[in-house]
Amino acid sequence: MNGVTAPDQTGKLQFDTDRGASRSKWIAGLLALALIGWMGSGVILPSADPDAGVVADAPDRAVSVAVMDSVAQDVPLVLTAEGQSIPDRAATLRAKADGQIASVAVSRGDLVTAGQEIARIDAGIAEAQLVQAQTQLAQAQRDYDNALALQDRGVATEDRVSQARAARAAAEAAVTSAQDRLDNTIVTAPFAGRLNDLTVNLGESVENGMVVAEVLDNDPLTVVVQVPQQALSRLQTGQDAQVSFITGEQKAGTIAFIGANADQQTRTFRVEIIVDNPDSVMPAGLSARVAMPTGQARGHFVSPAVLSLGTNGELGVKTVDADNRVVFSTVQIVRAQTDGIWIAGLPEQARIITVGQGFVNQGDPVEPRAPTQDQTALVQP
Repeated sequence: MNGVTAPDQTGKLQFDTDRGASRSKWIAGLLALALIGWMGSGVILPSADPDAGVVADAPDRAVSVAVMDSVAQDVPLVLTAEGQSIPDRAATLRAKADGQIASVAVSRGDLVTAGQEIARIDAGIAEAQLVQAQTQLAQAQRDYDNALALQDRGVATEDRVSQARAARAAAEAAVTSAQDRLDNTIVTAPFAGRLNDLTVNLGESVENGMVVAEVLDNDPLTVVVQVPQQALSRLQTGQDAQVSFITGEQKAGTIAFIGANADQQTRTFRVEIIVDNPDSVMPAGLSARVAMPTGQARGHFVSPAVLSLGTNGELGVKTVDADNRVVFSTVQIVRAQTDGIWIAGLPEQARIITVGQGFVNQGDPVEPRAPTQDQTALVQP
């Protein structure tokens, strides 16, 4: 049969004489040579530079940011503190005698002058005691005069004159005491001010020591604030201050007192500012904000929106240099206002990034542009 040999002596078939019997050997040899050549190509023919096929890094792409030109200005440094107004003087008036209220001369809330009568206690007994004391004094004076006359004639002794003199002195003391009791029936204002309270009415009975009225002197008005330790050295008595009351009124004031001992709880110092208050128009007890100028500095006026945080958490502002690259500068807030803040730490002239600072970092290239009208309204004070 074509392609198949006869069996050999062992009885097995032989294919050596077939025309396609050696073809598989040639194919296997060729594949082996190809594999050996490919594996050796890395030694005989070194591979090309691994970076040769990589496209070079593209240059940094500039980010568009809004920039505001700013020039440093002189900034008045102001220390602000919260406090409240208190009277310049306050007095609680008490009855100094027992009896019924015979008359009331003023009403609560009235302005009174120093020595003005507030109320009067029935003085019938006190007047009678004064008359009696005055009569006894007159008798004692006559006895003393007679003793002197008798001594001059040689009839009275020195002891009699001394006794008469002592009796006269006792009578004089009794008159003084009776007069004081009579005077104590009249309650008067110790100083000019406003009658803040009146606790008695006509016909009411009072006892010695009972509260009758309260008088406040609100002119000038005193505003008390607490100042931190680090700011104390920048204040001095006589320094001007601006006081803004919670009612909306503003008054010029003067520092009148600076405490010499810190509060044990807050470690702050008491500072008193006096404010002129004609006719005591401003009441005591109002909350107030006091602004006290403490010096001057150079700074830029910006919106708080331009502030950024550095990698270490420091407060700063991002600006653009002459090469249009981002510069991060640490700044300090030297003064805060309702419409913006003053910061120090930037050059005299600076291009401040107002929009887009969150997308760029130190050294990044940027494309500065002027902020739009809407952006200006959002970021500028």
